[in-house]
Amino acid sequence: MRLENLLEGVEIVELIGSIECEINDFHFDSREIGNNDLFIAISGTSIDGSEFIDNAIDNGATAIICSDIPKHIEKNVTYIKSSNLRSVLSIISRNFYDKPSTKLKLIGVTGTNGKTSVVSLLHQLFSNLGHSCGLISTVENIIVDQKITSTHTTPDPKQLNFLLSKMVNKGCSYCFMEVSSHAVDQQRIFGLHFDIAVFTNITHDHLDYHENFENYLNAKKLFFDDLNNNSIALVNKDDKRSDYILQNTKAVKKTFSLKSFSEFKCKIIQNDLDGMLIEIDGHSLWVKLTGNFNAYNLLSIYSVAVLLDQDIDDVLRNMSLLSAAEGRFQTFKNNENISFILDYAHTEDALVNVISTINSIKKKNQRLITVFGCGGDRDKLKRPLMTKVACDHSSHVILTSDNPRSEKIENIISDMLKGISKKNLSKTIVINDREQAIKTAFSIAQSSDIILVAGKGHEKFQEINGVKTAFDDKEKILELIKQT
Repeated sequence: MRLENLLEGVEIVELIGSIECEINDFHFDSREIGNNDLFIAISGTSIDGSEFIDNAIDNGATAIICSDIPKHIEKNVTYIKSSNLRSVLSIISRNFYDKPSTKLKLIGVTGTNGKTSVVSLLHQLFSNLGHSCGLISTVENIIVDQKITSTHTTPDPKQLNFLLSKMVNKGCSYCFMEVSSHAVDQQRIFGLHFDIAVFTNITHDHLDYHENFENYLNAKKLFFDDLNNNSIALVNKDDKRSDYILQNTKAVKKTFSLKSFSEFKCKIIQNDLDGMLIEIDGHSLWVKLTGNFNAYNLLSIYSVAVLLDQDIDDVLRNMSLLSAAEGRFQTFKNNENISFILDYAHTEDALVNVISTINSIKKKNQRLITVFGCGGDRDKLKRPLMTKVACDHSSHVILTSDNPRSEKIENIISDMLKGISKKNLSKTIVINDREQAIKTAFSIAQSSDIILVAGKGHEKFQEINGVKTAFDDKEKILELIKQT
């Protein structure tokens, strides 16, 4: 692509050289640069991209975009000074892949909890309705029937636009995408056109990155602030911050709720571990998902489908066939009627939702045994809060490791133990080894008891001391079930 076309929409503060040249590719990592490539010298939290300009030129770069023109100028190299290089990367990614977000219906879902479930359910639903669809999620990325391993909730701008362009080329009409607060803050989604933006809820999370709740909330809000008047902003009216989220958006505003006055309404009629009977906008249907949080998820996908002009009868019929996303309230049972529930809950609010759902369903003689840990190098404030929730509402609790990353497991557990009251000490034990913790929960379980294994959900690894080793909660659970 010609450099001048690649730069469409980019503010050029200073130019040395010519933009009337051909560019083969572009990168923000100098190690990936080849002949006639463009290097975007973005600075990260610990690395200054401008330090790698010479490396990029040595590798074949013929154009450089930077925050400041370097003192030493190479002949036959074009230098472009611009501001906010993160947004520049997103604009160039969009241009290089020919604006793919405008060539399909792009639905973005943001919120503390529910993002993965909602996009996965939407992908299932619209695929069942006969549409070719794409999915960008924490669990996996899908282009029609091709599955691609996911490394981030929301990919970097180049990978994101590449995936969208592949979807367009494969004939996708829709793409359902998780939008993380990190992605908004780092402008990974800048320049994309979203047909619908969905807000599920917001509670305290990612404060290790955002530093405080206000920053976290405003990152979510920015997603909606940037929508244009051709988009729809669909929010959970029952979340007390939904009005703030919509405050400055130019998009058409729509709401869904279980409790408040809104355009789309739902109520739970019957609820158990195998599913629930719900009523959506006057239509009753049985679904294979359970719990208050799943009622919100299902209502949000119904709302999206209606707003995208899908046939309501077809939508309701196919909603009854939907299955939970991997690692999201997945249930398993052995021959002794001991139930396992696997869930990704890794925040206080998510744990409250899952445990309260289980307690609202289980019988008086059934005990709930909760196994969970907290991630290392992440928000420390939520550790004692999660422990308090688990201890207050479970029969037994086993504190264990999650992904300690570079932190010592003992230090993480120490933070978690601060959430235990004296009355809950007797029901709580600590087993650092996660596999042993799950086995111990099974060994103390009696017939009809319920074991909740929370925190990792779909993940197939455990990260300890910076090293990822294979570990799958679901696999461990199934091994225990086979033994009975």
